Amino acid sequence: MTDAQPGRPTENAMRRALKRARDGVALDTAEAAVLLQARGEQLRDLSASAARVRDAGLEAAGRPGVITYSKKVFIPLTRLCRDRCHYCTFVTVPGKLRREGHGMYLSPDEVVEVARQGAALGCKEALFTLGDRPEDRWPEAREWLDAHGYDDTLAYVRAMAIRVLEETGLLPHLNPGVMSWTDLQRLKPVAPSLGMMLETTATRLWSEPGGPHHGSPDKEPAVRLRVLEDAGRSNVPFTTGVLIGIGESYEERADALFQLRRIQRQYQSIQEVIVQNFRAKPDTAMRAMPDAELEELAACIAVARHILGPAARIQAPPNLVDAEYALIVGAGIDDWGGVSPLTPDHVNPERPWPHIDQLAERTRESGFELRERLTVYPEFIARGEPWLDPRLLPHVRALADPETGLAREDALPGGLPWQEPDEGFTATGRTDLHRTIDTEGRTGDRRADFDAVYGDWEALREQAAPGMVPQRIDSDVREALAQAADDPTRLSDDQALALLHADGPALDALCSIADDLRRATVGDEVTYIVTRNINFTNVCYTGCRFCAFAQRRTDADAYTLSLDQVADRAAQAWEVGATEVCMQGGIHPDLPGTAYFDIARAVKERVPGMHVHAFSPMEVVNGASRTGLSIRDWLTAAKEAGLDSIPGTAAEILDDEVRWVLTKGKLPAADWIEVVRTAHELGLRSSSTMMYGHVDQPRHWLGHFRTLAAIQQETGGFTEFVTLPFIHTNAPVYLAGIARPGPTTRDNRAVTAMARVLLHPHITNIQTSWVKLGAEGAAEMLRSGANDLGGTLMEETISRMAGSRYGSYRSIEDLRAIATLAGRPARPRTTLYGEVPAERVAAAEASDGHLPELLPLAD
Repeated sequence: MTDAQPGRPTENAMRRALKRARDGVALDTAEAAVLLQARGEQLRDLSASAARVRDAGLEAAGRPGVITYSKKVFIPLTRLCRDRCHYCTFVTVPGKLRREGHGMYLSPDEVVEVARQGAALGCKEALFTLGDRPEDRWPEAREWLDAHGYDDTLAYVRAMAIRVLEETGLLPHLNPGVMSWTDLQRLKPVAPSLGMMLETTATRLWSEPGGPHHGSPDKEPAVRLRVLEDAGRSNVPFTTGVLIGIGESYEERADALFQLRRIQRQYQSIQEVIVQNFRAKPDTAMRAMPDAELEELAACIAVARHILGPAARIQAPPNLVDAEYALIVGAGIDDWGGVSPLTPDHVNPERPWPHIDQLAERTRESGFELRERLTVYPEFIARGEPWLDPRLLPHVRALADPETGLAREDALPGGLPWQEPDEGFTATGRTDLHRTIDTEGRTGDRRADFDAVYGDWEALREQAAPGMVPQRIDSDVREALAQAADDPTRLSDDQALALLHADGPALDALCSIADDLRRATVGDEVTYIVTRNINFTNVCYTGCRFCAFAQRRTDADAYTLSLDQVADRAAQAWEVGATEVCMQGGIHPDLPGTAYFDIARAVKERVPGMHVHAFSPMEVVNGASRTGLSIRDWLTAAKEAGLDSIPGTAAEILDDEVRWVLTKGKLPAADWIEVVRTAHELGLRSSSTMMYGHVDQPRHWLGHFRTLAAIQQETGGFTEFVTLPFIHTNAPVYLAGIARPGPTTRDNRAVTAMARVLLHPHITNIQTSWVKLGAEGAAEMLRSGANDLGGTLMEETISRMAGSRYGSYRSIEDLRAIATLAGRPARPRTTLYGEVPAERVAAAEASDGHLPELLPLAD
């Protein structure tokens, strides 16, 4: 055995790692770091095993012996950027653009002209590349956007993508840098694929002065990993990759690849991984840095292939490989990326694209056929919903081979309308589910795509485990009880946690304190509202793992109501004394962002006096992203259409540690808060909610309560807090063996009591759910700090689909009986907790227990 060269692995370490790669054994980070240093004969050994993995993947994908590329045009929408990467020549400054006679952004006509020329040459991809949010750094960028009527750079990106689709038929691939979850919702409807290079996970290269990413806020590795995760949650086909040779260690390089594997395993959303070698450029801070050698590039490609596996699509840009095509193909790539017959590589302008005929010949010399693909890979075209927005399907289908999903090479793109599907509000499916859920039940205990729509269950178990570990509580419960009784607003977090864990006599004492506080705050009357739930569709692909309501459009229990059916149900509710309809639905891919306006308008036109309490924050974001409006503008338009208040559902637990276990694609906590705050500012009040008893712990409940209290102190817009015990029976996260079977009675009492204590005096109404707890359970919560029973509902599908056993309707007499069980009187209320007009009270009393046939009757 010989000693390793300085910084080099020993021969034994290399030999052992190569054998593990040959044998197909999973590598760890240390072994991958060793293999990244393979050169010469060792590299040939590594590449041979990587190539076998690649070949098996191509065979499984149905295209053995094929290496793909995309025929594209490069659209540099703006070369301004708020970052300061030390190796970049793409980015420039406003003064230089002016001196060269250019605008701060390409004009719309310039964008379309490039795309039109590309379409004439048979290009099918329009690659939009630009700097990150230049308006945050450059006043000139902000002035340009303002002058042209765009709120931000991404609004301009979205608008130009639509123009390219409609006027040329090219498929946009958008690389706008770091995107928030909301940004991804805005851009997904206008582009079949999006992208952002991870580059590296070496935080020191960003945080330390002199590092290549120092001074670049968008190059923090944690931020970029969050983008990749949000893209996965949003079902966006996403391109990413690593940039090697910028100062990272081999261990850091390996870590970046393992992070990509983690995200791909969890979301299956990474459509390709680019392995790109650093090339030093003049007039940059890193001009003296040596280029990453091609053997180093080949080693990284081979290691990436072993780590990411046969299903990964791995790409190397052909203009950066110095004609060493065989070396790169042999290392395990299966894609050359985008190649343009028209535009230069604006990021590497000194490196011209190879001619496509030349690339095909060099690929053939390595034993492979070069085939054209689209910007979105065949696997994602085959998956269909929810990966491709319905508005993009005509554009993709016009260019895709229906059998292979690759490009139809003889197809010339042509502009097609970018518009909502024609179906809209057509009544389909099991539209009587609101009634038959109580008589016939659901068809099956899970939707047909159970194993795909929610992400990787095994990865989720690993993710959920740390958050489910109970926290040790050392605080004195007696001291905490004394503080709660004396002044609950002064409870410390430690004291609050002690009370959230209380049991036995301590829990009894807590509930008594909460009940006394309730009496002092709102009196003894139990309130309720005569309302009707209308769930207008249950078609949804968001992937909420707690939800048994959502269905694929082809599932037996799927349905969508027409506008007339929605209005009919509202009118029937009015006839029997209702003052409110509560309307929510799944995130149906075919419903346009304006559908929510149509729903509110339909109800108001039929029943002008009805209070429209509708559209969760998730639906608000969906509507805003699909219409291209801001949250504020969308809510304003919804209010003008008839929306009166919004439900504070979709909150679940406002802690992303728990949230990303419960749901794959629902909005992050910060976005929920933004929607609610904005609604309150516009005069749209909301309820607030918490769903508990799944993968959460009392510390998460405490954080949730603190967040709601802070919002209420700021806006005063919450009407009530609603406790939502998790119904586990048919919930996917429970069926997969991850969640516990709902909250215990102890949990329910503690949550209700602490809601009263911790939200005092800001949110004064605490609602319990008879749907989830039944009459006895709801009465117990009324003795534990609650003062409201919610509504008669008339129909309730969401909890019943999940397995609730307590029906879909309670008469006024039933609700009064629950209050009587708790030893309290009851009275009706409006949505905003006002007095109910006498005419409505009389109508409700006259119709109580005698509902129209369309409405389900309780047994």
